[in-house]
Amino acid sequence: MKRNGQYSLPGFTLVEVVIVLMILAILAAIAVPLYTSAASVQLKTAANMIACDLEYAKSMAMSTGRKYSVVFEDSNESYRIKDENEQVIPHPVHIGARDGYTVSFANDSRLDKVDILSATFGSTKTVRFDYLGSPRDGSDSPLNDEGSISLRAEGDPMTVRVEPVTGYISIE
Repeated sequence: MKRNGQYSLPGFTLVEVVIVLMILAILAAIAVPLYTSAASVQLKTAANMIACDLEYAKSMAMSTGRKYSVVFEDSNESYRIKDENEQVIPHPVHIGARDGYTVSFANDSRLDKVDILSATFGSTKTVRFDYLGSPRDGSDSPLNDEGSISLRAEGDPMTVRVEPVTGYISIE
């Protein structure tokens, strides 16, 4: 192409190339932390869900005067809330849910990076709350030591703890 009596080749100026590189750098700076923190966000969400569901089972036991249990199945990355007859209770939000009050991390894309490493309540994987909100193990013996649920997502650990006697639930 001839312009002002001189031939010029089509292309980009140095300023245009620098602007495009700056835009790409800004987009990368925003996208990389969002991608890498997905596992830690899922881990915090899972720990909060477990703590809330433990509180729910405890409050149901205290308000009805009946025992409610949270049964963990770390091999399936799931847990269920059961009544004193060992029946899975209906979910209060997902009415008509086929599995009742069952939470499965493996089947939930919002939590699929989270692994339940262990759930320990005495020698069982079940915590049962009585009418006072006191935690008991799966064999209905009072918890002498704190119970815990250990979680991990891409190397980051987190633990949900249940204190003996009081049933106080905390996340570490």
